[in-house]
Amino acid sequence: MAFGPVQLIVLGFDHPRFHGEIIAELERLRASDTVRVIDALAVHKDEDGALEVTHLSNLTQAEAIEFGSRIGALIGLGIEGEEGMAAGAIAGAEVTAEGVHVFLESEDAWHVLDDIPNGTAAALLLIEHHWAVPLRDAMLRAGGYRIGDGFVSPLDLVAIGLHTPEEAQRLHALETARGGNGG
Repeated sequence: MAFGPVQLIVLGFDHPRFHGEIIAELERLRASDTVRVIDALAVHKDEDGALEVTHLSNLTQAEAIEFGSRIGALIGLGIEGEEGMAAGAIAGAEVTAEGVHVFLESEDAWHVLDDIPNGTAAALLLIEHHWAVPLRDAMLRAGGYRIGDGFVSPLDLVAIGLHTPEEAQRLHALETARGGNGG
């Protein structure tokens, strides 16, 4: 099976009220072969900035360490302590020795943990967009390449007629409100 484009999504929660809806929706998307969750972490940052990290999956602890530590490796979070950091360093050294440059310079690194405000929580989702494999492959066959990507704010969709100003304001407020209705 071809591997699709991968995206890291960081969702913030002031006062998380998890009822299983987010996991259920991710499972539905997986069942439809739309996306695959590669890894998912819950991060709580206390008022002093100390982190508590939990895997959001049905993997055992051993499986999570072996298979589910992709986000930690991507953002430099040693969630398995010194043993996990050492394993990551060894893996990085091996691919670097093969001529593959994996580690980004510090100014290019993924600093998503810095964006999580103290006293809040976040869900970090590393997902594969499986639906995009045929599109990506067609683009490559046509000689194309990715220049950029990003989510478009509902406010920007008013100008092109996809939302009314009222609907855009409502959606923007929902997407950016801290301490929303939960999920």
